[in-house]
Parts: sequence; structure tokens; C-alpha cells
Amino acid sequence: MTPQSPRRLFDLAYIQEKNNFQPKAYSQRESEIWKSYSSSDIVQLSRSVAAGLINLGIQPGEKVGMVVAENQVEWLVTDLGIQQSAAVVVPVYSTISNQEFVFIFNHAEIRYLFCGTKELYHTVSALQDQIPGLQKIFCFQESEDTNYWKSMFGDPSSELIDTVSESIQTEDLSTIIYTSGTTGVPKGVMLSHFNILSNIHSVRSLLPLHAGHRTLSFLPLCHIFEKVKTYVAMDMGLNVHYVGIDNLGGEDGDLVTVKPHFFTTVPRLLEKVFDRIYQKGMNLSWPKKPLFFWALKLTDKYYFDYKPSGLEALKWKIADKLIFSKWRKALGGELIGVFTGAAACPEKIVRVFSAAGIPIREGYGLTEASPGITVNHYEAHEALLGTVGKAVLDVSVTIDTSDGIYAAGEGEILAAGPNIMMGYYKALDKTEEVIRVKDGVRWLLTGDIGKMVVGPNGGQFLKITDRKKELFKTSGGKYVAPAPIEAALKEDFLVDNIMLVGDDRKFVSALIVPSLTTLKTWCQQNGISADKLTDIVLNTKVKELYQDIINRFNPRFNKVEQIKKFVLVTELWEASKPDGSLSELTPTLKLKRRVILEKYKDLIATIYHDREDS
Repeated sequence: MTPQSPRRLFDLAYIQEKNNFQPKAYSQRESEIWKSYSSSDIVQLSRSVAAGLINLGIQPGEKVGMVVAENQVEWLVTDLGIQQSAAVVVPVYSTISNQEFVFIFNHAEIRYLFCGTKELYHTVSALQDQIPGLQKIFCFQESEDTNYWKSMFGDPSSELIDTVSESIQTEDLSTIIYTSGTTGVPKGVMLSHFNILSNIHSVRSLLPLHAGHRTLSFLPLCHIFEKVKTYVAMDMGLNVHYVGIDNLGGEDGDLVTVKPHFFTTVPRLLEKVFDRIYQKGMNLSWPKKPLFFWALKLTDKYYFDYKPSGLEALKWKIADKLIFSKWRKALGGELIGVFTGAAACPEKIVRVFSAAGIPIREGYGLTEASPGITVNHYEAHEALLGTVGKAVLDVSVTIDTSDGIYAAGEGEILAAGPNIMMGYYKALDKTEEVIRVKDGVRWLLTGDIGKMVVGPNGGQFLKITDRKKELFKTSGGKYVAPAPIEAALKEDFLVDNIMLVGDDRKFVSALIVPSLTTLKTWCQQNGISADKLTDIVLNTKVKELYQDIINRFNPRFNKVEQIKKFVLVTELWEASKPDGSLSELTPTLKLKRRVILEKYKDLIATIYHDREDS
């Protein structure tokens, strides 16, 4: 029987099939040809997985893992199938180390595991003797030396599926999502069906979309941000296209091919898209080049709800016709909106894209909040640049200023609502560290620092100022919040990435990863050999160039926060390394500060040895 309203996450698939049927609900490339799956296909495949697990003897509450490198329909139907078998889904990033695989699978007591590729299948198979509870591994990719996932399929018409699934309650545990472990041992965040459904309900009404609109999915599905987006799409009847990050741009890229109306992303990818746009502008000849930068300069005036008039309106019309329309065409030409989260987005990126008719909205959340806490809306006067928006429906936000070490009105962000996690798996002590109960309300201590800002219509908007755990204190006893300073410097096209250092030191310094393409172009224009990056970063003129960038941004910050010295590093910071070594970024492209500090400790020591006594 199809429920009228969802009580469990998997109910959404049945509701779409009956009430909002989509013939092309989900699509992906298979052997270079687009293949689409209808609402009914998704339901039937997920029931086959559920029946297979039940036949294998899976018991309610037991754990089934998934590790998939690229987004695909197989992930979705397996996620739905595991849920319907009354088991708990444990999704894991494909880029983590073997030691993390072993830890998570043992800690969660994984009984069965689904892998996306035969390479991942063999990686985990080699570790199986270290994971005694793991009984069998299945692979989405068919080959002679793997257990093909369809070999475990059961009868999708089995009444046993309905018997088991009907026993599942809305408050039951649905998934355990492990944190990236950047601040220590990974913790398993327990989210119920109710947690996730409440967030879907809170967010869906904010999107300017309707059934049949196309959306791309390329962020990792094991992250709660993309998982919730997937189920919001199911709830709204959006048509999801699973694509890879590497094939987004270009004349034959998925953006142009699919012509999406909407997609979710992380700031780092938006920065890279804009870097490419900027680089193309740099390579234009007269008169196109000055026209490009005239239009770009025009965006400095933009804010949400900006409506130019008179001569200004004419300027914007010319800029749109000659420049911005081409940007939109490169992104498919039909975008209604783009939503970014998971990390802080530079204000300039949001401003430039939105000014060009590509509306970017930023939100804020944590895995522990399923994940949404605040979001900037698409309606007029319901978004504010430089903020992460207003609290979503049914969620309360407050600022704890009791520490007294931040600026006036700033403090730790606390959130409460039906989206707040059940707790950390097997870690009551860790749960008690982040859940504060006051007057019967469970408040999540986010570990983020922020303040409330009054918007154009008097609404309260949240502005993030830093991560509590990322604050460091100079030897003079002054606190420094690195994130906003780093975000500001990344507005410059010559800066690919940056991390501030200075904990227990006399002054603040920075490790800077140059934007290789843009820097090489600058070098060629200034008569500097650009063959080897190791030589480029040692060039006096290049050092002066980056010093000028720092000099331009330093006045934005107080004296203690200003960067006194920097070093250019030659290795690109990535979320995964081909050689399996520790990566500098999390899967959502945030800095792994501990890893970077350890990796560059000798270089950092050199910085302060040169200046410590000055």
C-alpha cells in the first residue's frame, strides 16, 4: 500500500511512483549512452535488493555498507533496498585509507557491503580478514572475479518485503554517516528516518522548481548533503542525472548536454568554474578583453534584489547580452538556481554568478543536523549576501556568547529541531559533548562561530565567522579566526588555496597554493619562464606579486590577523592522492589542517626561524 505521506525515507519512492510518476526519474551514462530509469524501475530494483538481503538473513538494525566512487542509480536503489530490509545504511567515501575502511566497518559491525567498482571490491576484499563481521561483498560492476550485485537479488513481488518494511518506525535509525575524521577518530552520526524527512520537508518549499525539472548529481552520495538533495528531488519529482565532475564543462560536457535547471555543489567547484571563465577573459584580444573586464567590474555593485535603472540598467543589459549570456550558455542555458554548502563560499563568487543570472544561494548545516540549519531563499528579500541565510522551517538557531572571547554578538552557533541527530554511534561521551539539553530542548553545539545579521526585510540571517576548533591563539594571547581571512584571499584569481598558521607564534603567516594556470599566464605576459612551478615560486617578481595581493587584503583585518609572511607551495592540495598518501582536503574539499600542518612543518619552522626574533 502506498502511504499518503512519508513516514520512512523509502516511502518517497512509492509516493512518487503513484502520485508523481516520472518516466525519466533518474538517468546516467551506460556504455556512453544515456539510460533512464522510471519511478517504477527504482521501486522494483530497490525491492529486489531488499528481498535479497532478507533472503540472506539480514536482521532489523544490522548494518550494510556502501562504498561508491561515482554517483549512480545503483547507489540509490541499494540505499532504498537496505532501508526496506530494516537494516541500517552505512555509506563510506571511496577515497579514505585502508585503515579507515577497517576501523569504520568494524566499528559499525558491517555485515554486507556493496562496492561501486571492481577496484574498490578488490581493495576491501584484501582487508576482509581484518573485518571479521563482514560476511560478503557485492559489486555493481560485473566481472568474473567479483560477486555481481544482481546475483543477490530476490523477488521484488515478495510480500515479505512489505511485512518487514511495515515494521519500521519513523523514529528508527536509518543511516550511520561517519565524519571525515579531520579532527581525530571518525564518529558515526546516527540519523533516523524522522531526522532526514524533517529536513526534506523544511527545504523543498524553498526551491523554485517543479516536477520534471532537471538536476545534476555529482557530489558524493555518501555525504548527507547530496543524499538529502537526492531525496528532495524524489519528493518533488525532479529528474536526476548522475554525472561525474570531470565531464561537467566543455562543449560536450554534461552541463551543456543535460541543460540542468538546478544542481548542488561545493564552493571549491564554483571557484574552479569561475577561474576558467576568468582565464578565458584573460586570453581574449581587443576589444573583447576590455569588454569582459568592464562587465566583470559591473558585478561589484550587485546585491540580491538589485534592480538597476536608467543608464545603469542599459549598462547591465549590454553586459548581459555580450558577456553574461555566454556564461549561462556554458552552464546549459536553463539554470534556475544553484545551491552551495558544506564549506564557506567566498562572497565574491556568489555575487558574480548571481549578477550574471546564475542565482547562487548558500546554506549551512552539519551531518549532525541532517544537514540543513539555515539557507538563503530564492524569493525576493529572503537572501542576504555574506550570510548563510535564515533558519529553515522547524529549526531554531541561537548564538552562545558566554565564552567572551569573540567580537560583540559573536559566539558558538547552537541549533535545535527535529533534524538533530540521535547521537554518535557507540559514543555516548562524544554525544554529550555536543548535545546540551535546556528546558527540555536538545541543542546541538555546532562548533562553528557566528552572529545574527538583520536583513533587508528585518529578518535574521546567520553569518559564519569561523570554526571554533580552527581558532588559534598567537603567543601574545590574541585569538585569530583563519577561515574568513582565507576565504577573502581566495577571491584573487592567483590563489588556488591558502591556509593560515600562527598558533602560539608571534605573528600570522600563510601557506599559499598558486593558481597554476592563471600564474603561468601572468608569467608569460611578464617575460618570466613558466616551465617549472618550482622555479616560478622562487622568482622575485612572483613573490612580489603575491605580496601585493596580501598587502591589498590585509587592511580588511585587524593588526593581529594580518599576514606578516607567506610561502608559495608547489603541490596542489587535493581530496585524494593517486599514490594513496594522505590528502590535504576532505571529500567536500575543506582543509585538513592537521594533515597540512604536519606535511609542511619543516617549511613552517623555516618561516618562523627567519622572523621569530624580529
